[in-house]
Amino acid sequence: MADPVPPILDDEHAAFVCGGVSISAASCRSGGLPNMARATGCRVSADRRSITILLAATPSAGLIDDVRRNGAIAVVFSLPANHRTLQFKGNDARIVPLEAGDQALVSRYVQAFAGGLELLGYSGPLIRSMLACPADDLTAICFTPSTAFSQTPGPEAGNALRSGS
Repeated sequence: MADPVPPILDDEHAAFVCGGVSISAASCRSGGLPNMARATGCRVSADRRSITILLAATPSAGLIDDVRRNGAIAVVFSLPANHRTLQFKGNDARIVPLEAGDQALVSRYVQAFAGGLELLGYSGPLIRSMLACPADDLTAICFTPSTAFSQTPGPEAGNALRSGS
């Protein structure tokens, strides 16, 4: 029997989060100490029910440790050119094996993100360096979004995500 609850992400949201957007993930350990890491790519499952972010394990060690401890994660996707921003939260985050093609996905993401920032006057080589991740340090975190919000600055910021928003 098919799940009657539709996925939070529609096709347009999935395309947006997998594009050349800024991807920041956050977690929290007991006592409220936050951790944040920049992701270097994203994929969405075919049924749009789960999001997998790709990130360098070494600089993301605190966030990865939090995910292993409690599974809670918040991920923000923002397009620097216009500040359109979507936030997804989940409580079942887990480290998952990399898939074939993930390294190529990261390479395409870094090029797209750096290219978008170059159009805004930022140094492409600097951005590429900031997002560099050795292949043996790449890790993946998968989660099911349980809540989603539009965080684009303006009167709709903080509202629950609607299809096409």
